[in-house]
Amino acid sequence: MVHPTNTTRLTVLLANEQEGWHQTVRGLLQPQGVQTISAHSGREALAVIESQPVHLAVLDAQMPGLGGMQVVKIMREMDKSTPARKSPPAILVADDMSSALLREALGMHVFSVLSKPVDFNLLLDAMARVLKRHYESRWPG
Repeated sequence: MVHPTNTTRLTVLLANEQEGWHQTVRGLLQPQGVQTISAHSGREALAVIESQPVHLAVLDAQMPGLGGMQVVKIMREMDKSTPARKSPPAILVADDMSSALLREALGMHVFSVLSKPVDFNLLLDAMARVLKRHYESRWPG
């Protein structure tokens, strides 16, 4: 797992079991000043979210153990049980873009759902929209 070194940067959790995907996305984001944290399972993603500031979570719907939607559900439950807690906005990436998944994601307030293989321009666009909507177009911190 990669830990952030500077909490004044936008910190993005990348939760996906494929290391190559982490390397590609990290390579796109770090030159833009974005700090990334890698998780290779849903449980690892939750542990990161519980232990350090994360401004955005990009979650794979098909991770081993807990998938991305399950992680989002647990984050929302934690928010309800601890009112002062605020989970990061989530972008879900999925192989199966079924209407059932999209309805579920909408109901859980997932910010965006992207199909795999991920078009990185769409991912960057979704991240820019998260910054605008959740952080008033400014880096958090």
